[in-house]
Amino acid sequence: MKDEALAKTNRINLLFDFYEPLLTDKQRTFLSHYFHDDYSLGEIAENYGVSRQAVYEHIKRAELSLGDYEAKLGLLTKHERRQQLLRQLEELLNQSNCEEKQGLQVQAGILLHEIERID
Repeated sequence: MKDEALAKTNRINLLFDFYEPLLTDKQRTFLSHYFHDDYSLGEIAENYGVSRQAVYEHIKRAELSLGDYEAKLGLLTKHERRQQLLRQLEELLNQSNCEEKQGLQVQAGILLHEIERID
């Protein structure tokens, strides 16, 4: 349960990094306080003179919006794929010895081409 909550928080934070400018001011502010600063709904509500329910609704709408943006634009998915390919490339280059260099250069070229094609 705790792992799921942490995974959700991490995903929301990553999506927020990519799509923050597309959210409303209140969604941005409340999401930032809730997920980045670890404020409770009550603390946010008190600071902004609104109800806990209003804060909750803004956060839920923001989460849905982030999910919709990702479904349509896929920026996080592309970023994660790029990172995965770069890690594979780094591993290949770190494993190489003189005899393997030529084959690894071909594999590295293929991975670099895949990275370029992501967008």
